Amino acid sequence: MVSSNSRIGIIGAGTSGAYLASLLIQEGFEVSLFEKSPAVRTDGCGILIVRSGMQALHDGNPQITKKIIEAGNPVKLFEFRNLKGGFINSESVTYEEGEIPGMLVHRKAILEAILDTLPSDRITFNAQVSSIAQTPHSAIAHFKDGSQWEGDLIIGADGILSKVRPSVVGNIELNYLGDLVWRGIVEDDSFCPEGNFFVYVRGRGIYANFFHIDATHTHWGFFIETEQTDIEKQTLHPTNTEIPAQELAKLPEDARQVIASTPLENIICRYSYDIDPLPQLYDGRVLLIGDAAHAKSSTRARGMTSGWEDGLALVRHLKSSDNIAEALASYQTERLPIVHEYQRSSREVSQKIGRR
Repeated sequence: MVSSNSRIGIIGAGTSGAYLASLLIQEGFEVSLFEKSPAVRTDGCGILIVRSGMQALHDGNPQITKKIIEAGNPVKLFEFRNLKGGFINSESVTYEEGEIPGMLVHRKAILEAILDTLPSDRITFNAQVSSIAQTPHSAIAHFKDGSQWEGDLIIGADGILSKVRPSVVGNIELNYLGDLVWRGIVEDDSFCPEGNFFVYVRGRGIYANFFHIDATHTHWGFFIETEQTDIEKQTLHPTNTEIPAQELAKLPEDARQVIASTPLENIICRYSYDIDPLPQLYDGRVLLIGDAAHAKSSTRARGMTSGWEDGLALVRHLKSSDNIAEALASYQTERLPIVHEYQRSSREVSQKIGRR
């Protein structure tokens, strides 16, 4: 096993980075978690966690899955409708006795369940990475405030706009998937029954989904196909975040009302991107996980799940290897084909489903 005295720095305290930190601390490693924001960002919208994602959390810490199950709703039904609100088809979801369910839940509940397993003194806030360096025996993170951290391994879990990624693979651009997306959470106890996931199938340049995330709230996502302006390319957020009325009008009235009744502070707007599969996941003593390593279309709901699977696999290889170099090499051999397949199939579905 790699020595538990190894110092491991994780950049990014989102769901992938925080979960990995929790797993490593359980195994006795010296872990430092760095977050660029002044506090962990528990805002966000509803999340569909597929069963494999819940299993990845359960395998690492059953208390996390217990809290998520208490906070959200197990998936019971996927229902597909046309843009007039007409029924197309549905798929029921059933579970064996004792099986971990797929969940519909607020992102905040997910992150809080993971953070509850972390000692607060392991997280450093306002830590914006400016550069990463390596020596033959260490990795060094330099931060914008002039401070630095030096240890045995640095892990970039800092998302699609990763500042760590150029230290592993350079010249990676975001790949625009063609959609501008709004997501929101609104008080609602009638539109979506508990455990239901409604899909308004893509047509006339739009797509939408709705699902109940707790006793009183519904999540919605509204997607429109649009071209980016030159100044918006490679940026996450558009200059105009207002939902175009003519696009919203393509939804049935009851669905429109759910969106229209959402407070602006509960709405997030951003362009949808993925990245091309990376040729490698690490270089020397610097490793990428989660969206930093394999950001993908949301069509297969494997974003968070693949980040948690990364964490489990990495800890397993650290425990079974004699040194960090051996652990990273075996980790990459296992994970690279898996995440490449997630990326390929997710992009393929995104490009095929009813585009204009």
